[in-house]
Amino acid sequence: MVEHHPVHNSEVYLLGLAPRPSVPPPSPPSPLTPTDAGSSTPIEHLCLDGASIPEDAEEEVSSEKAKRRVAGAIHVLNTEATALRSLTQLYKTDATAAEGFDAAVDAIVRQCGEKKGKLVVTGVGKSGHIGKKLVATFNSLGLPSTFLHPTEALHGDLGKVGRNDAVLFITFSGKTAELLALLPHVDPALPVVVLTAHAQPHDCELIRRRPDAILLPAPIHESETVSFGISAPTTSTTVALALGDALAVVVTQELHTSVSSVFARNHPGGAIGAAFRKQPGTMRELAVPIAEVLSVPGSAADLCGADVLKAGYESPSGWVGVGDALACPIRIRRLDTSLMASKLADLSDLLVPRSEWISIGADTRISQAARWIKDPLLAPDYGEAMCRENSILAVVDSKGDVIGVLEAGELFRWREV
Repeated sequence: MVEHHPVHNSEVYLLGLAPRPSVPPPSPPSPLTPTDAGSSTPIEHLCLDGASIPEDAEEEVSSEKAKRRVAGAIHVLNTEATALRSLTQLYKTDATAAEGFDAAVDAIVRQCGEKKGKLVVTGVGKSGHIGKKLVATFNSLGLPSTFLHPTEALHGDLGKVGRNDAVLFITFSGKTAELLALLPHVDPALPVVVLTAHAQPHDCELIRRRPDAILLPAPIHESETVSFGISAPTTSTTVALALGDALAVVVTQELHTSVSSVFARNHPGGAIGAAFRKQPGTMRELAVPIAEVLSVPGSAADLCGADVLKAGYESPSGWVGVGDALACPIRIRRLDTSLMASKLADLSDLLVPRSEWISIGADTRISQAARWIKDPLLAPDYGEAMCRENSILAVVDSKGDVIGVLEAGELFRWREV
């Protein structure tokens, strides 16, 4: 006897309808298989709501990111600029800072100029990198310098330090262990300058251990942790570098009558060297344009020496005008500090009235003008007029108008290539 069992399947039968052929459901899409004809086309990303991200939304996100980046850069630049303004104000108003800078310049000029020594710069970490850059700057400006790593110094490099040298320590904290270890081995007879964040000598450990050391303050207005959330040397290295540059320029201005000629001689290569090789040919090209002379309102009876000194630092050319008189850079630099409060009317060597200017035609060849200056008897324009290094040359056009000015010393030192 055969038993019948019901058959189980997944089909559904609807009674009363005509039978239809069974059609299998469609298969899901599959990626194409790569063939020799080319690579396959990838499946598009599925989006649940069926819509893609609008292009304008993507652009808006990108724009916001760019704004954040630029805002971050502006914050860093503004912070470091603020630190430099703060440092400038310190040296304008703080006696300790001003006296330290003056003493540092005096010591380096004495050792490297009179005694023919060199400047030895030392530091570690980021301060060491700043030191190496300053050494390059000093050397290019004609001041012999060398970098001394404090650890290597204790293992033989101390021989770099000569008996007529000056030593510059660079340390933000003023208590860098490697520098403290080096200090006792520096000859007590050598002048030591400490460029540090401390504004007072008693706060600096290096100076406490060497009381005759010269303090060169380079503080920052707020800690880098407060400014940027990290203590990485940023603002501190900026102010240290700027102060070192100031020291380099001022020292070399006292050591050399023409810093530009020294720099040109020491930098024959690259774009800078090429620029120096393109020497001007006429007095018009050599002179300082009269428009770059900073005019100070007031009269010689009202203004004092300090007013001209301040204007000299602010002038793009270093030249200052008071009425129809001029003060050239060399006269301003040689102004004695004891005369800062004196009225200009009493400072006969500072301002040169127009009647004492020596006129030279704008199209005169520089070589010809230099011969006239060196031998006044050859000069048809001013005969036997006395001409000194700080005399003022007025460069005039064909109408007799002054278009530029020049220190006579520039022609005394002129060497045609």
